[in-house]
Amino acid sequence: MSTSIMRVPLLWSFFTISLFNILQWTNAKTVTYDFNITWVPSNPDGLFTRPTIGINGQWPPPTINADLGDTIVVNVLNSLGNQSTSLHFHGLYMNGTTHMDGPAQVSQCSVSPGASFTYTFKAEQVGTYWYHSHTKAQYPDGLRGPLIIHDPSNPYKGQFDEELVLTVSDWYHQQMTELIPKYVGGGMMTMEPVPDANLLNDTHNTEVSVQPAKTYLVRMINMGAFAGQHVWIEGHTMTIVEIDGIYTKPTETEMIYLASAQRCSFLLKTKADSTKNYPIVASLDRSLFMMAGAVNSEVTGWLVYDHSLPLPTPASVSTYHPIDDMTIKPYDEMSLLPKPDKVISLSLSMSHSGDFRYTFNGNGYRHPEVPSLYTALTSGDLATNPDVYGKSTNAFVLKHNQVVEIEIYNRHMTNHPFHLHGHHFQAVWRSPPGGGAYDASRLSEADFHQTPIRRDTIVLPAGSGAVLRFRADNPGVWLFHCHMEWHAETGLVATMVEAPLELQRQRQGQHLPADHMQACAAAGTPVSMNVTAESLDAQAEEEKTIQGQLVGLTSSTIVSLAAGFVFVMTGVVGLLLWLRRRAWKLQDVRYTPVQTSLEDL
Repeated sequence: MSTSIMRVPLLWSFFTISLFNILQWTNAKTVTYDFNITWVPSNPDGLFTRPTIGINGQWPPPTINADLGDTIVVNVLNSLGNQSTSLHFHGLYMNGTTHMDGPAQVSQCSVSPGASFTYTFKAEQVGTYWYHSHTKAQYPDGLRGPLIIHDPSNPYKGQFDEELVLTVSDWYHQQMTELIPKYVGGGMMTMEPVPDANLLNDTHNTEVSVQPAKTYLVRMINMGAFAGQHVWIEGHTMTIVEIDGIYTKPTETEMIYLASAQRCSFLLKTKADSTKNYPIVASLDRSLFMMAGAVNSEVTGWLVYDHSLPLPTPASVSTYHPIDDMTIKPYDEMSLLPKPDKVISLSLSMSHSGDFRYTFNGNGYRHPEVPSLYTALTSGDLATNPDVYGKSTNAFVLKHNQVVEIEIYNRHMTNHPFHLHGHHFQAVWRSPPGGGAYDASRLSEADFHQTPIRRDTIVLPAGSGAVLRFRADNPGVWLFHCHMEWHAETGLVATMVEAPLELQRQRQGQHLPADHMQACAAAGTPVSMNVTAESLDAQAEEEKTIQGQLVGLTSSTIVSLAAGFVFVMTGVVGLLLWLRRRAWKLQDVRYTPVQTSLEDL
């Protein structure tokens, strides 16, 4: 009797949930955006007019809005004339549509000037995301904008009256085609260019009109190229309810820190009266700047209750105490994933041999000749061999449904935000600044967060380590990279090749859209197998030969070689010291921006 009584509400709950899902997908629609990507002169900080990359003749670019279950179609026409492009929709899984993820030479060839390309994908997640160029270091020139997917069953739906979108971003007066060659070539002594300005909603002096005694859901996005941001609103408390598209338990704070690419949504309750306006302040993380100069790191906007009242100057803040995102709990209370089936250890370092490069495990990423996704689809059983994708892609092959653990260590002296495409990961452990790498010999599962925050971009402080976990349930090719554009452009990138054989099975009989092939044809890029079985065998034989030659060396030969090496290196060091003394005497150093041909774009 009691069992039957219990069964009725359970069946009713199942029925109502199923009915809701059916209605949700029945009401789904197609939302289409036509993006003509062009150069637009802009002066967002009021100090310098420069070419920016806009859409449909306007800058800043528009916000993409959709509802859960919608199909999003973005028709791109590249009217830049002198640069290729592509779009990445940051934070979206692209489950089943990995070919729509957007990174050039990973999931597609870049779209040449004058060419068109269509991105089509389902809005299967909810929350706050953004889109940006993923070709070369292009998005800091302006090609980025918010992407919001609205949730009809938002658990906080009844707790706010309106939604607001706020973006923060560092800003450069020079174009990336001028700055990148200087940085990569060592002309900036490997110090990242310091931003010229800070922007709030892509401008200065933003006024956000609010009404008294209301609650707003504020969606905040850091769309910057480099710097993290401390953000606060004077006289108001922020109640965090979403991080990177994942609902959280309500968590109050007076200040948040957003690294490049991170998002945070919070409830903001306004005052009961309208007798005063309040500053909104975003401050660039100056600890990232090796040479800060005179940059104005703060940008101020205002919560405007009454437009007839003055806009006050913000109070000076000398120390920053943002909330630690590792203390925030996911709303669904998802437990720690089980022990990993595969562990990937990554150590961040730098290389100064030739051009300056950032590296994972001593290897700096370089684009493969064939987009990695195409290699995964056309290599048959060889697709499970990471060498097929090229040594310089830092490829890791994951089996379907494995629990994957990334153990990453930041050996550098500043913060780095790391982003994983195609997934949210659990941030299960992170050491404090200077706390060192994860050490499995002294830490166990009990030391991990048991209900860890999930996000797609995490900050790794200087000298610290982190442990990230996710399930490889999304076959495709996904990048894991630093989201400081300077570092991604110089090699701080790895490639997660997820379940390539399952991916081949899923796409059997399906052809990639024609514009994929056309984009590669326009650039003269091959579309199948980055490395053949024969070349892999030849490479293995060459390595065996080298190893055999080394084994066959006599002790006297080794001593002779070592002595010769020391002699040569002594001469090289002397020459370098002479050149350095000579270089310091030069009074006028000029850099010629590299003109990139269409074939290289």
